Amino acid sequence: MLRDQRLSYRLAKNPYQPHLARIVAIKPQARDHKLFQVRFEDHRAADSFRSKPGQFVELSVIGTGECPISISSPPTRPGVIELCVRRVGRVTSALFKQPTNSLVGLRGPYGNGYPVEKMEGNDLLLVAGGLGMAPLRSLLWFALDNRADFNRVILLYGCHQPNEVLFRDEMAGLVTREDLECHLTVDTDPDKIWPYHIGVVTRLFDHVGGLNPATTYAAICGPPVVYKFVVEKLLELNFSKGRILMSLERMMKCGVGKCLHCSIGHKYTCLDGPIFTYWDAINLRESI
Repeated sequence: MLRDQRLSYRLAKNPYQPHLARIVAIKPQARDHKLFQVRFEDHRAADSFRSKPGQFVELSVIGTGECPISISSPPTRPGVIELCVRRVGRVTSALFKQPTNSLVGLRGPYGNGYPVEKMEGNDLLLVAGGLGMAPLRSLLWFALDNRADFNRVILLYGCHQPNEVLFRDEMAGLVTREDLECHLTVDTDPDKIWPYHIGVVTRLFDHVGGLNPATTYAAICGPPVVYKFVVEKLLELNFSKGRILMSLERMMKCGVGKCLHCSIGHKYTCLDGPIFTYWDAINLRESI
């Protein structure tokens, strides 16, 4: 693995300065979700952009505002940055109206990301619920692109219904890979079209044997209910709190710890997170 791919640099000395980026492709996902592929206009900005899995950028729609978006693409595939966006507010609604070839602003990357150096040589267990697949996808492809650096790589992904699954074609391809243990589930399948498991995501643990909590890092991302029950399951399996990694993007706004929106006690999600160990999370009120 190239050492410079592990490091995180900001694009400019001024952390508030966005750089122009062009939307080169838009791929519809589940309802109210789209994957935007963007590329910096300035080749110097593109060359200097370095991220770690789990980090985020601030995306701005010119004339509307900006919002933090997790990076869905791995740092092992530079050039195009992929952002899976859910339409939930003013900025994302404006973004959804932008056609391909439009210009947006990007600044970052921000946040701490996953401790991939510590995770090397271990098994990886990735558990995602719903939109939680968007930030976990960066870590997943990072591990697959550096497959020799990790032992077992396991993905457990659950959604409420089949039409809510993100990267559906991609997920179908992952199920057949021999270097990945991929298990997919939905809570309900009213149209009888789902070819994989039925049930909540924690039931997928029944299909994963031989987990060794002493040599496995578990990365979780999803709605609060996913954290609650997945963490309970991991603790039952004797995972230590320091080996449970949680992506907590609570109320982030500016990305640089100035607006105070994401402050939790003495920490800021945008600076100290968004990746926290479970040990960190239980000592931070209102983190989930």
